[in-house]
Amino acid sequence: MNLVTIPARRGKAARVRAGQHVRVVNTHGTQVVDAWAFNAQDLTEWMAMEASRAWFMKLAAAVGDSFVTNRRRPILTLIEDTSGCAHDTLMAPCDADRYGLLGVKGHHDNCRDNLHAGLAELGITIQATPPSLNLFMNIPWTADGRLAWGEPVSAPGSYAVFRADIDLIVAFSACPQDILPINGLSGRTTEAHFSVE
Repeated sequence: MNLVTIPARRGKAARVRAGQHVRVVNTHGTQVVDAWAFNAQDLTEWMAMEASRAWFMKLAAAVGDSFVTNRRRPILTLIEDTSGCAHDTLMAPCDADRYGLLGVKGHHDNCRDNLHAGLAELGITIQATPPSLNLFMNIPWTADGRLAWGEPVSAPGSYAVFRADIDLIVAFSACPQDILPINGLSGRTTEAHFSVE
């Protein structure tokens, strides 16, 4: 297995053929990894969280569930998961404006920029930033619809494996959020890893 590093606070992307598996590893157990997938033949078709929730009729996917695109076609299917967490489908990827609202002055690394930088390494440019699948992100919800920023619950080395349902581009960001506790109370952000198998 050839693991690719997603550097702390940075992004990476890769090409994946239909039928291949993508393994995303939470190397240290505390790192959220924002994930995106795009149709390799048409980048205006992407993995859509709102369409996926309507497809599997849950707030989070379970093993066997397929994420679908903004054209309602399966793009990634979750086939194995050792993380013990519900991967978040609700929260938007962090961006410069979000950190401004959190009181940051000046630049702060963010998942939006990491997505575009990762794609740029493959020579790819997109105009929009789709919602992300937030792997290993703990966002507890209550029966009355309230959400919270939870601390990580996945163990070091835990992983999620997805099957590519079409030829696609995947992109990942090792989320740089160090103000809210989603990467742990210490605010420490770390690298994560992925492989295409």
